[in-house]
Amino acid sequence: MPSSSHVVERKRWRAVTKPGDVVAVESPSYFGVLQQIEELGLKAIEIPMHPRDGMNLDALERALKVRRVAACLAVPNFNNPLGSLMPDEHKRRLIDILARRDVPLIEDDINGALVHSGLRPRVAQSFDRDGRVMLCGAFSKTIAPGYRVGWVAPGRYHAKVMAQKLTSTLATASLPQMAIAEFVANGGYDRHLRGLRRNFSEQMRRMSEAISAAFPEEIKVTRPTGGFVLWVELPKKVSALELHERALAQNISIAPGPMFSASQGFKNYIRINCGHRWSQRLECAIGTLGRLVETLR
Repeated sequence: MPSSSHVVERKRWRAVTKPGDVVAVESPSYFGVLQQIEELGLKAIEIPMHPRDGMNLDALERALKVRRVAACLAVPNFNNPLGSLMPDEHKRRLIDILARRDVPLIEDDINGALVHSGLRPRVAQSFDRDGRVMLCGAFSKTIAPGYRVGWVAPGRYHAKVMAQKLTSTLATASLPQMAIAEFVANGGYDRHLRGLRRNFSEQMRRMSEAISAAFPEEIKVTRPTGGFVLWVELPKKVSALELHERALAQNISIAPGPMFSASQGFKNYIRINCGHRWSQRLECAIGTLGRLVETLR
């Protein structure tokens, strides 16, 4: 079901929750998701993440035993900001855990197509057998956010999502959808993706190397195999919020860790976007950022 990407974000929640409900989300989780949860009057319970494998499923099971959870949101393929990729056996287990308690899964696959090499990873929905998964995606990360075209495969919640779309936008602009459909059908999208994946892989490699050279030795940086963001753990005494303010004064934009937590955690973490083509200006900015980190230690 095609729709504008921002409408996809909202109607997936409204189809399975009501104000006051508790929802399980990854931690860290993309700040836009957390903002939507707050605006819709929902309460987030944070499930810790592994930087490589994604959501901690043992922690999810423990949370479900003590809390009544209306829905779970997960980004199995290249979570933002961690860039984690959940193994297939974990995706299957995630589906089984939620099925036993009849908890719907909202699966955000917006970055799934951005694998740097090899085959595109499977979605968790591929292990679903009873339509409990709402699979969502968009072209905002692969083509351009300005098209505002996304989609949802809502499974058993199809009627509820259709009703939400009707009351939200009635219809979606046809021209952007038709343009993207033609781009996909004629093979242009596949060629575009191949180049985009190579570019992101190279840009993340160069950014990682620059961070390692400019930042203190004790930092830790994720090594995603897809997407275009890096999650950086800074020395314990460094405040990501203060670093953010000082960086802005130097016209450098970073995302501080507390933005990615409903409880304002990750105080010494930052997310760095590698979506821009590598340049001398970026290299200089990383050098400046490294010096700012040193002053805050």
